[in-house]
Parts: sequence; structure tokens; C-alpha cells
Amino acid sequence: MHSIKTTLIMGMLVSVLMAAAPASADRIVSGDFDQGRSWLQKRNLDLTDSSREALTNGYILVVGEGLPMAGGSPARQRMTAIRAAEIGAYRRLAEIIDGVYVTGQTTVRECALESDVVKTGVSGLIKGARKVHEEWNPVDGVAVVFMQVGVRGSDSVAETLYNTYINAAPGQATLRTAAYVLPVQAPANAMPASVPAMTPPVSTEAHDGLIVDARELGFQPALINRIFSSKGEALYDPSKVSQKILVEQGAGEYTNTIEKARAALEVRGAKTPMVVKAVGLKTMADLNVSDEDVMRIFLADQKSNFLASARVAFVLK
Repeated sequence: MHSIKTTLIMGMLVSVLMAAAPASADRIVSGDFDQGRSWLQKRNLDLTDSSREALTNGYILVVGEGLPMAGGSPARQRMTAIRAAEIGAYRRLAEIIDGVYVTGQTTVRECALESDVVKTGVSGLIKGARKVHEEWNPVDGVAVVFMQVGVRGSDSVAETLYNTYINAAPGQATLRTAAYVLPVQAPANAMPASVPAMTPPVSTEAHDGLIVDARELGFQPALINRIFSSKGEALYDPSKVSQKILVEQGAGEYTNTIEKARAALEVRGAKTPMVVKAVGLKTMADLNVSDEDVMRIFLADQKSNFLASARVAFVLK
């Protein structure tokens, strides 16, 4: 009964949001809001423009702008303008969260359409967003409100989706795939003389992390980003990583240079990451690497176990 009531309330709220806020609600578009700009600068935060930015930055921060009801006291005008700004911010949060990729085939919106449990969880997440700044400009008669939701960490998008979708039957069915295993090699004396015996490449350096350069591909950050061999076997599958690591750190780091990727992985404890180049996309959020690199990664991981610790970084355009 409680879930039905929550869903109905949230459905009414989203209907109001769709009618109340302009598409530009994620920007401070008018008025003199120096306090808001200063608030962002002091905390080194950026307003979130897309679901891709949300996953890259690890948070969603939006602004809603509101006008007061006509007439009434200055206090009432301030209150109604701030309430209108809150509604605009809630709408923008819903738009961005809906667009977050859970896997390469599935967004949050698609998960919510498939599961009432996911819909209720996401609705609760939006309603529970933190109001981190509000400002009223009586000269222009406009208010702004900043709302923030974490993509990672406690009470975040990641925690909500892992609890309601990825660990549930629909998510497990989506993620089910063959795991990569080291190919079994025939003895050299059993092979034709014209075919040389293959030996796994031996790395002279121990690696404790992985950087995948995907700058030439239209790769999409997601809650679950996977790495596959040419045969479709999953070498890196974050659904097998502990939920604690994924909720707190995410499936990987996202940067636009190899140097930034090294710095990001160092925070995760990787000092000597391997660097490989993706050769293709299996889905928007799943990468293929060459079979030679698959074997190199597999063998290095046998020594350092960096995949299970999600010490992985993806370099994007």
C-alpha cells in the first residue's frame, strides 16, 4: 500500500514538474545570482548538463529557476518563487537520472518502465534530493535553488539501482554472459609443423590497474561498463565486483587523457597500470579489446587482482 501511495504521489509530482520548468532550468539564466556562482566556485562544482557528466563527476547538481505568484507580501513572493524553483530543479533531476546508462542496453528510465520497484526507488531518490543552495533576487523577482544527488555513495543513484535492478532478476538476466578463460593450448608436438606453438605473452612489469583508451569510439559511461574479447567473453564484468566497491567508487574512472587516468587510478591504489586501446564497441557501454590484450590483462590480473577491485579507468573523447 505504501509503495502504491508513493508511486501515485511521485507521478503527480512529475506531471507538475513537466509543466512548470523550462528546458533551460539547469542554468542560471537570468538575474544577478552572484552568491550562487560563488557557491559553485568555492566548492569546485559544476552544474550537470548530461547523464554522461553525472557519471564522470560522480554527482548530479542542477538549478531550478522560479518566479513568484503575483501580488502578496514580499515574504510570500519569496516563498512562492523558491517553491517554483524547487519544482524546476526536481524536473531537471528527473531528466538527467532517467538518462543515466545502467548497462550498455539499458537506461534508468527503461529500468523504471520495466520494474515498479525501480520506479519507486528512483522516485524516492529524486524526492530525497538535497537542497544545497537557495537564493532570492527581489529586484528581478526571481529565485534559484540548487539540488544535488550523488551518483556514488550512500543514498545515491548507484546504490538505488544496484539494490533494485542490477541485483534483481531483470538485471542479472541482462548481464548474463560467458566469462573469459585462458585458452587451452595443444601440446607443441600435437600441432602441424607449419603452425608454431602459441605461448602467452609475458609481461616484464607487474601491473596493478588498467587504463583503456576509448577516445576513438563513441563509448558511454554507465553504472556497469564491461570489457570483452572478440568472442564476446567478458573479461571485466563489474557485476562480479563487490557492491560496496561499486557503490563507493563506481565501475571505473572516466577521464580524457592517459595522464589523468593514471592520477585517478593512483587514488584507487594502482601505481603501475597497464594501458591498452579499445578496438571496438560491443554496446554503447561495453568495449572490445584485442585478443592479445585480453590475454595480457588476464595474466596480469592473476597476480594483482585489480579487476575485482575495480582499479580500471576509461579514457573518453
